[in-house]
Amino acid sequence: MYQAILVPADGSRPSEVALDRAIDLAERMGATLHIVYVVDERVLHATQLDAGGLKRGYEAEGERIVSESAEEAEAAGLEVVTAVEHGTPHRAILDYIDDAGIDLVVMGTHGRRGVERYLIGSVTERVLRLSDAPVFTIRAKETPVEEE
Repeated sequence: MYQAILVPADGSRPSEVALDRAIDLAERMGATLHIVYVVDERVLHATQLDAGGLKRGYEAEGERIVSESAEEAEAAGLEVVTAVEHGTPHRAILDYIDDAGIDLVVMGTHGRRGVERYLIGSVTERVLRLSDAPVFTIRAKETPVEEE
């Protein structure tokens, strides 16, 4: 049914929960799993403090996150494609969906409500509203990952 599944990764607990679900779905469907991290260019422009060093730091963090996520998916026997994109997160994800021919997007939500949701906004909500591909959202509480 689905051949290309995208899971945006940002290192948060909801993102990790979404990755687990995306791996499960990709295994069941025999799909390729795409894992994408977006360097938020708005943060870089807003700070203007050592923008080059900050950008390299975000890129390195993104590479680490997608690499660790890919290792988990590859251990499950999946074909994996990773990318670190730049831009406004929801727009970069939507562009990736179109460019890579994504069939399904799996995203975690932080479960924000009220004023916090209004002020912060939601990348997941924007992708959900604007994506041509189906978006499977998973609500996950922001709880610490258990340490081994």
